[in-house]
Amino acid sequence: MKADVLACLALTAASFVATATGGRSSNRRRHKEVFLGENSKFKFGGRIDYKLKRQDSTKTLLIKSEQLLRIEEQDFAIRPGFGGSAIPVGIDVQVESIDSISEVNMDFTMTLYLRHYWKDERLSFPSHTNQSRTFDSRLVKKIWVPDVFFVHSKRSFIHDTTMENIMLRVYPDGNILYSVRVTVTALCSMDFSSFPLDTQNCSLELESYAYNENDLMLYWKNGNDSLRTDEIVLSQFFIEHFHASSGLAFYSSTGWYNRLFINFILRRHIFFFMLQTYFPTMLMVVLSWVSFWIDRRAVPARVSLGITTVLTMSTIITGVSSSMPQVSYVKAVDIYLWTSFLFVFLSVIEYAAVNYCTTLEEMRKMRRGKIPSTFNASQAMAFDGCFHDNDIELTTFPRMAPALTSDPLTAPSPNSDLRPPEGTRLRRQRSVRENVELLVNNSYMIDSYSRLAFPLSYLLFNTVYWSLYC
Repeated sequence: MKADVLACLALTAASFVATATGGRSSNRRRHKEVFLGENSKFKFGGRIDYKLKRQDSTKTLLIKSEQLLRIEEQDFAIRPGFGGSAIPVGIDVQVESIDSISEVNMDFTMTLYLRHYWKDERLSFPSHTNQSRTFDSRLVKKIWVPDVFFVHSKRSFIHDTTMENIMLRVYPDGNILYSVRVTVTALCSMDFSSFPLDTQNCSLELESYAYNENDLMLYWKNGNDSLRTDEIVLSQFFIEHFHASSGLAFYSSTGWYNRLFINFILRRHIFFFMLQTYFPTMLMVVLSWVSFWIDRRAVPARVSLGITTVLTMSTIITGVSSSMPQVSYVKAVDIYLWTSFLFVFLSVIEYAAVNYCTTLEEMRKMRRGKIPSTFNASQAMAFDGCFHDNDIELTTFPRMAPALTSDPLTAPSPNSDLRPPEGTRLRRQRSVRENVELLVNNSYMIDSYSRLAFPLSYLLFNTVYWSLYC
């Protein structure tokens, strides 16, 4: 009996010792795991032991967005409502800026916020607060989004600083807002027939690439209010009007597609071209008229002035042409520049005519003996390049008295009144040949007429030009 009692006591003591020893070893093992877990943050670059996370009862596991939206359970390679009616996709655009407009390339660059609105019931989720969830570009790649592209675009990109400028907002009922910030360079067919007094109509066109009108219906979400713009200031243009419109585009192989238009009207600022082109051209034309007041025998002065104005006009025309596209029709600025160039060129031709007529007049007078045979014209021009009135006698063409009759007996005397009696008043008209001979014999009259004819003609041209294009 005593042996049994002793055996029981021994077993109890052994179990107590084993329990105490096991508890201490378990505590040491737990502390070791904690120590290793904390050290693993430094050893493995901040990675947390998932065993400790499961043991941490203070943290609760959140449901993943993909699980909430059941992305893995759906096939997002096809559009919502596949096999049914076309899915409506609303578009809303806010134009941030028009970065550049190039006449040479006939294009424009625009930065805008492009927003899409549609409903996909596959992405609906339960919510007690009816609050939407917002995601970035990482989730966009896993769901279906409209494949809207820009028609006639040359270059385009989505901004990616500091992250891709993409926003996806999903509502509990499946309504989706998809917004991107994009810069696009698109074609603008410009008409330069009135340049630089022109007005250009440009448009940015949006269309679905893969889905025709039977699968996807594009529309402006809020009508004309779907297009909003910030305050845009351009250097050469004034934006007169922004408006939205829509239409259909047909492709022979795929059918009809909905197309949206962002239309804007640009009116060019004329002041820049007035300073750079029109005012210098006017001054060159007026400067060419100065030669009409210079002595017709001052050959170096008038020739150098005429050549200088011609070369300056050529430089202005070349500068304007280099900054414009090579179009096959005449522009308004071309009409003005080439007409002004013609006026400058005619002023040079006018002096050539005056110089030629003066030479003929001097030769005729030399044959008549009015100029001494010992007179040397080259010596007279040796010092200042012109003849002098005290060296050469240039008389005007004598005025002819109207002959009333060919009978010398009935001709009026010099002292009698030359006026014919009433009812017999006659006046002889000069022929064209006589007028030409009159100008040839009196070359100074060409300059006198040119002083009046050139300014009046140029003034008439400017009046017609600005009334047509302004």
